[in-house]
Amino acid sequence: MTFPIQKTDEEWRALLEQKGAEPGAFEITRHARTERPFTGKYEEVWSDGSYHCVCCGNHLFDAGTKFDSGCGWPSFWKPVEGAITDITDRSLGMTRVETVCSQCGAHLGHVFEDGPAPSGLRYCMNSASLEHDPKS
Repeated sequence: MTFPIQKTDEEWRALLEQKGAEPGAFEITRHARTERPFTGKYEEVWSDGSYHCVCCGNHLFDAGTKFDSGCGWPSFWKPVEGAITDITDRSLGMTRVETVCSQCGAHLGHVFEDGPAPSGLRYCMNSASLEHDPKS
Protein backbone atom coordinates (compact mmCIF):
# COMPACT_ATOMS: atom_id res chain seq x y z
CA MET A 1 0.00 0.00 0.00
CA THR A 2 1.30 3.43 -0.92
CA PHE A 3 0.76 6.54 1.20
CA PRO A 4 1.14 10.25 0.31
CA ILE A 5 4.15 10.75 2.61
CA GLN A 6 7.09 8.48 1.77
CA LYS A 7 10.47 8.34 3.54
CA THR A 8 13.28 5.82 3.92
CA ASP A 9 13.83 4.05 7.23
CA GLU A 10 16.84 6.29 7.81
CA GLU A 11 14.73 9.41 7.25
CA TRP A 12 12.01 8.14 9.65
CA ARG A 13 14.64 7.30 12.30
CA ALA A 14 16.20 10.76 12.02
CA LEU A 15 12.81 12.49 12.15
CA LEU A 16 11.68 10.58 15.23
CA GLU A 17 15.01 11.21 16.96
CA GLN A 18 14.79 14.93 16.14
CA LYS A 19 11.27 15.04 17.61
CA GLY A 20 12.44 13.31 20.79
CA ALA A 21 10.00 10.44 20.24
CA GLU A 22 9.96 7.83 22.95
CA PRO A 23 12.18 4.74 22.67
CA GLY A 24 10.64 2.14 20.41
CA ALA A 25 8.70 4.64 18.30
CA PHE A 26 10.52 3.69 15.11
CA GLU A 27 9.96 -0.06 15.56
CA ILE A 28 6.32 0.49 16.54
CA THR A 29 5.40 2.94 13.78
CA ARG A 30 7.48 1.60 10.90
CA HIS A 31 7.59 -2.16 11.72
CA ALA A 32 4.24 -2.72 13.49
CA ARG A 33 5.66 -3.60 16.89
CA THR A 34 3.58 -3.06 20.05
CA GLU A 35 4.49 -1.40 23.32
CA ARG A 36 3.81 -3.31 26.53
CA PRO A 37 0.40 -2.61 28.09
CA PHE A 38 0.19 0.05 30.82
CA THR A 39 3.59 1.52 29.84
CA GLY A 40 2.63 4.20 27.28
CA LYS A 41 2.80 7.86 28.21
CA TYR A 42 -0.75 8.62 27.00
CA GLU A 43 -2.63 5.75 28.58
CA GLU A 44 -3.62 7.90 31.60
CA VAL A 45 -3.72 11.34 29.93
CA TRP A 46 -7.23 12.84 30.04
CA SER A 47 -6.61 16.47 29.12
CA ASP A 48 -8.33 18.28 26.26
CA GLY A 49 -6.77 18.62 22.85
CA SER A 50 -6.03 16.29 19.99
CA TYR A 51 -3.81 13.35 19.11
CA HIS A 52 -1.59 13.32 16.03
CA CYS A 53 0.66 10.84 14.23
CA VAL A 54 4.15 11.07 15.74
CA CYS A 55 5.67 10.54 12.29
CA CYS A 56 3.83 13.06 10.11
CA GLY A 57 1.59 15.13 12.41
CA ASN A 58 -1.68 13.94 10.84
CA HIS A 59 -4.64 14.73 13.17
CA LEU A 60 -5.95 11.29 14.22
CA PHE A 61 -8.23 11.69 17.25
CA ASP A 62 -9.88 14.38 19.35
CA ALA A 63 -9.36 13.96 23.09
CA GLY A 64 -13.14 13.87 23.63
CA THR A 65 -13.25 10.44 21.96
CA LYS A 66 -10.70 8.91 24.36
CA PHE A 67 -12.03 6.50 26.99
CA ASP A 68 -10.69 4.16 29.67
CA SER A 69 -11.01 0.68 28.20
CA GLY A 70 -8.83 -0.95 30.85
CA CYS A 71 -6.76 -2.66 28.13
CA GLY A 72 -3.48 -0.85 28.91
CA TRP A 73 -3.27 1.28 25.76
CA PRO A 74 -4.87 4.63 24.92
CA SER A 75 -8.30 3.88 23.47
CA PHE A 76 -10.61 6.00 21.35
CA TRP A 77 -14.11 5.36 20.01
CA LYS A 78 -13.82 7.47 16.86
CA PRO A 79 -10.96 8.73 14.65
CA VAL A 80 -10.96 11.94 12.65
CA GLU A 81 -12.69 11.29 9.32
CA GLY A 82 -10.20 9.90 6.78
CA ALA A 83 -7.23 9.96 9.18
CA ILE A 84 -6.82 6.21 9.56
CA THR A 85 -6.59 3.34 7.09
CA ASP A 86 -7.61 -0.18 8.17
CA ILE A 87 -5.54 -3.18 7.06
CA THR A 88 -6.32 -6.85 7.66
CA ASP A 89 -3.65 -8.25 10.02
CA ARG A 90 -3.24 -12.04 10.07
CA SER A 91 -0.11 -12.11 12.24
CA LEU A 92 0.11 -14.03 15.50
CA GLY A 93 -2.27 -16.73 14.22
CA MET A 94 -5.39 -14.55 14.33
CA THR A 95 -7.23 -12.04 12.18
CA ARG A 96 -7.39 -8.46 13.46
CA VAL A 97 -7.78 -5.01 11.94
CA GLU A 98 -4.56 -3.00 12.02
CA THR A 99 -4.85 0.79 11.95
CA VAL A 100 -2.28 2.94 10.16
CA CYS A 101 -1.96 6.65 9.52
CA SER A 102 -3.61 7.43 6.17
CA GLN A 103 -0.88 9.97 5.33
CA CYS A 104 2.37 8.10 6.10
CA GLY A 105 1.35 4.50 6.86
CA ALA A 106 2.65 4.54 10.44
CA HIS A 107 1.38 1.62 12.49
CA LEU A 108 -0.88 2.99 15.22
CA GLY A 109 -2.49 -0.11 16.74
CA HIS A 110 -5.66 -2.12 16.11
CA VAL A 111 -9.41 -1.54 16.16
CA PHE A 112 -11.84 -3.89 17.90
CA GLU A 113 -15.64 -4.11 17.98
CA ASP A 114 -15.97 -3.94 21.78
CA GLY A 115 -15.99 -0.17 22.33
CA PRO A 116 -18.62 2.15 23.77
CA ALA A 117 -21.56 3.77 22.02
CA PRO A 118 -22.06 5.47 19.72
CA SER A 119 -19.53 3.67 17.47
CA GLY A 120 -19.10 0.39 19.34
CA LEU A 121 -15.42 0.53 18.33
CA ARG A 122 -12.23 0.56 20.39
CA TYR A 123 -9.24 2.05 18.61
CA CYS A 124 -6.44 0.61 20.74
CA MET A 125 -3.37 2.76 20.01
CA ASN A 126 0.31 2.67 20.93
CA SER A 127 1.32 5.81 22.83
CA ALA A 128 4.63 5.79 20.95
CA SER A 129 2.67 6.32 17.70
CA LEU A 130 0.97 9.46 19.03
CA GLU A 131 1.65 13.07 19.93
CA HIS A 132 -0.82 14.90 22.16
CA ASP A 133 -1.51 18.56 21.47
CA PRO A 134 -3.35 20.03 24.48
CA LYS A 135 -4.02 23.31 22.66
CA SER A 136 -6.09 22.13 19.72
